[in-house]
Amino acid sequence: MIYPFNAHEAVKIAIRIEENGLDFYNNAAKKFQPSKTADLFVRLAKEEEVHKAIFTKMLAELPKEEGPSVFDPDNEMDQYLQMMAGMHVFLQDQKDVDGILDKIKDEKAALELAISFEKDSVNFYVQLKEATQSVDDRIPVDRLISEESKHVRVLSAVYNKLFPKANA
Repeated sequence: MIYPFNAHEAVKIAIRIEENGLDFYNNAAKKFQPSKTADLFVRLAKEEEVHKAIFTKMLAELPKEEGPSVFDPDNEMDQYLQMMAGMHVFLQDQKDVDGILDKIKDEKAALELAISFEKDSVNFYVQLKEATQSVDDRIPVDRLISEESKHVRVLSAVYNKLFPKANA
């Protein structure tokens, strides 16, 4: 079943995704220290913190939420949103982050994974936008898409610089 989301719900998911991304980048930076990729991951972790702050502020600035977008007497919507954020894009908990990072053996693979995660994030927000009820609620979702698209561009530029033959 597809739930129609409002801007409040979308921003709550974004905050969770940013928290998960922050964990991933911090742990990836530790794994590949010292390197240019580790430095990039440190920078991206800081940007995830900034994004989380932006989204938290955005949530506070939204008009008062008039209730869930669907009848939800058992608060299943919040549980569903938390599950979606945990399963989609970045990983759900520290154990998952450690497990996937254990499988990554070099910077190239780490960058490829980060690019994939960020692209998934953008796609996730685009789908949220399509499921968002009102045109007014889509404006903040567009801001989410813009913020996450920046990471795709930065990661891709670094990847192309470090591994030019991989793109040939």
